[in-house]
Amino acid sequence: MELAILLVLPLPLGYFVRDRLAAYLAYVAVHSYVFTFQTMTLTKAWVGGDHSAFAKDPDAVEWAYGAVNLAFYAVGLTLVAAGRRLRARRTGRAAGVDLAAGDRA
Repeated sequence: MELAILLVLPLPLGYFVRDRLAAYLAYVAVHSYVFTFQTMTLTKAWVGGDHSAFAKDPDAVEWAYGAVNLAFYAVGLTLVAAGRRLRARRTGRAAGVDLAAGDRA
């Protein structure tokens, strides 16, 4: 589920949402919902006896699951930033401040 959201959402969010903070927060909100839903679904399967996602030992820490999800989260935020840079490049606007604007008369 997270991979599907990662492939579809962050680049268009960065491209179409003008406010940088709003684009990042929108991605964080969607990712948080999908992560929670995915974790709930996997936990229900684990309680039902499916041990393909989590170990049989309930005291074991699932570092791999956390690392993969953290990587998805980081790549998604990077894609939001890439969408913003792509938009700035296509519209011809620089992302920084034009310091030479005060020199024009």
